[in-house]
Amino acid sequence: MKKIISTSNAPAPIGPYNQAIFAGDTLYISGQIPLDPKSGELVSGDIAEETKMVMKNLEAILTEAGLTFEHVVKSSIFLSDMGSFSAVNEVYGSYFNEDTAPARETVEVANLPKYVNVEISMIAMK
Repeated sequence: MKKIISTSNAPAPIGPYNQAIFAGDTLYISGQIPLDPKSGELVSGDIAEETKMVMKNLEAILTEAGLTFEHVVKSSIFLSDMGSFSAVNEVYGSYFNEDTAPARETVEVANLPKYVNVEISMIAMK
């Protein structure tokens, strides 16, 4: 059985999907982009600021589900330019304890929704 997780503290979906779904004890969080949920505007220009907005959106969804970043077991990071890896990794890493950080992949893609520079999805467990 699945349970839909939704919060106004993260951007509303821009297509036929939900912010997150609990399937049993596993939470699947849809990819988040640097969209400010309050203003509806994209945060752009500085990849570190964009990544912070993405992580805040992910945190809002985790919080709504009653979880934290410590519950995350897998992350997927999509970048429009692998040259941004270091800056994104620095921000991303500040949200995790290195000893218990989740599994992860980071890939460069040709394009992302709304032509953003970074998108991150996560899987977490209760």
